[in-house]
Amino acid sequence: MARYHGYEEIINSETDGCGYSAVQPRNDGLQKQREHAPTQPQRLRLPDVLTNEERYRRILGNHLPAQAVDWVYGYLDHYKVHFHITRERMSKLGDYRRPTPDRNFHEISINGDLNPWFFLWVFLHEAAHLETHMKHKNVQPHGHEWQEEYRQLIIAHTDIYPSEVQALLKRYTRRIPLSHPVGKQIEAALHRYDPDYNPDRLTLDQLSVGTRFRLVHKPEMLFETIAKRRTRWLCREVSSGRQYLVNGSAEVTIEC
Repeated sequence: MARYHGYEEIINSETDGCGYSAVQPRNDGLQKQREHAPTQPQRLRLPDVLTNEERYRRILGNHLPAQAVDWVYGYLDHYKVHFHITRERMSKLGDYRRPTPDRNFHEISINGDLNPWFFLWVFLHEAAHLETHMKHKNVQPHGHEWQEEYRQLIIAHTDIYPSEVQALLKRYTRRIPLSHPVGKQIEAALHRYDPDYNPDRLTLDQLSVGTRFRLVHKPEMLFETIAKRRTRWLCREVSSGRQYLVNGSAEVTIEC
C-alpha cells in the first residue's frame, strides 16, 4: 500500500513537509487516535478500527466525486505519490513536483477548498505532468506532450462529470492544441457546483488593469490588478505593496 505522507501530515499537523499550509480533514472522525491506552477496557467502534487504506479513501471521498475515488487511490498507490491537500492558495490550484536526487518521489498538492468536480479537474492536470515526466524528458511544462497526456486523462473520466460539463470536455479534448477559451468555460461551469456559488459574482479575469478588488474567500486583503500573466494576474496588495500572482478564476468583489 502507498505511503501517503501528505495524508499523515494533514491528519497530524498543521503544515506539510513542503511548507504548504495543510487543511484538517472535514470528517472529524478521521482525526488521529490518542497515543495513550485507555484506563478502562473499551469496545472498539467501527471508526476506531479503520485500516490506513480505508482512512485514505474516506479522505479522498471528502474531496472527489464518488466515482473517482477508486481510480485516484489506485493512481497514488501505483506511483507512490506523496499527496497533499492544502488550504486555498491564491497563486495556484494544484502543483506537481517531480523526483529529485534528495527527494526520490513524486509529489502532488491540490487546494482543499475546491468542489469535488473541480478537485478532480485539477488532479488530472497534475497527473498529466507526472505522466509527461515519466514518458518524456526535457519538454515544455504545458507543451504538446503534456497536452496529449491531459487530453487522454480527461477523455477517460469525462463520463463522471455532469452532462453540461461533459459537452464542454468533449469540445476541449477534440484536438491538440487544447483550446484555452474552452478550458476557461469548463472552469466557469465547474464553479457552479461550489457550495456558495453566486451567479452574480465576478471573477478576476473579468476585471481590467488598475482595478481594486477583494477576494471573496479572503476579504480582509485589498488588491489592485497590475498585469495579466496567462491564467493568473499579477496583483499588488494595497496596504503592504507586496505583489501576488492570483488565479484568474478567483471570485472577487470590486472595491470602489
